Amino acid sequence: MPAEVSQNESLIANCEGLMAELFAKCAGENPNFGVRENCFTDALTKTANKYLFSAECDTPVTKEELEAFFNELQVGDLFLSLACAAGNEFAWWEFDRQYRSYVERVARHLASSETDATEVIDIVYVELYGTKVVDGMRMSKFATFSGRGSLKGWLRTVVWHTLVDLHRVSHDEVSLDEMMENVGEGHVHSSFSEPVKGGEIETVEQITRNRYRQAALGAIEKAFSTLENHEKLLLLYYHVESMKLREIARMVEAPDSPLRSWFQRRSAQRAKDAESKIHESTVMRWLDKTYSKILKLFRDELGTKSGLNEEEISICMKIASDDLAAPGLYRSLGVT
Repeated sequence: MPAEVSQNESLIANCEGLMAELFAKCAGENPNFGVRENCFTDALTKTANKYLFSAECDTPVTKEELEAFFNELQVGDLFLSLACAAGNEFAWWEFDRQYRSYVERVARHLASSETDATEVIDIVYVELYGTKVVDGMRMSKFATFSGRGSLKGWLRTVVWHTLVDLHRVSHDEVSLDEMMENVGEGHVHSSFSEPVKGGEIETVEQITRNRYRQAALGAIEKAFSTLENHEKLLLLYYHVESMKLREIARMVEAPDSPLRSWFQRRSAQRAKDAESKIHESTVMRWLDKTYSKILKLFRDELGTKSGLNEEEISICMKIASDDLAAPGLYRSLGVT
């Protein structure tokens, strides 16, 4: 272990008392956020390693400098972001109270149209919830917040980057008419992925891919068929009807909604307060659980029933991601 790394770890250990004080202050102000102390101290350590113990530092960092660094961090904002990243509903309500109007205001200020602003707001919130799962962990955008600056400043940057990405994607899209006008109809037709049957293009690789594609499609359809009705409805509303998380949450809250009896939490708080609100982050967690269930059923079907090995299952998963994960696929869901 390099000497400087060992020294930095020793410094962090010497500041455990201060980190415990900062955690106690944050937890005392927001006891319902559910942030564990080790998670909080890990976040502080990560920030120190990134900004204070950098390779450009020629002189060793002192304990006093490290303590001053920790005291300058926006620990309240960091505590809130950690709770939101973990999916804590109390934290999400607090985030909405403090920052939703700000995110919407910044998006409308930076975007060129109301349509773009609305799309950016939706994308930002989905990224903040986290829709990607890596090694069983949901990847929330909040995980990148360090506490070194204010949460407002960080959110403004997130909104701006989202707007830039949206603009780049929209300009990369070229219509069929534009393609035919620029490069000719023959080139356009030759660009389509569907091979000419019986021709040389239909290689062994293409035949193999078609075989795995059929296996992937069959496994997904089988997985869909085993879902419960409320899980199918959730996927239909989100992927086919393009309903926003907020719209689904409001639907669940409606007294006459069939979703209410399926999705309502079995907790003392829900039982006492039948009109309690449901946050979008809760709907996102329901979607996460449904995706996880589909993934498990998908893998089981390919491995157990089709007899594919891990490498072949990985091929099917990539095919499913590339070719099958489109709204049209979800239209085949049957709700009884």
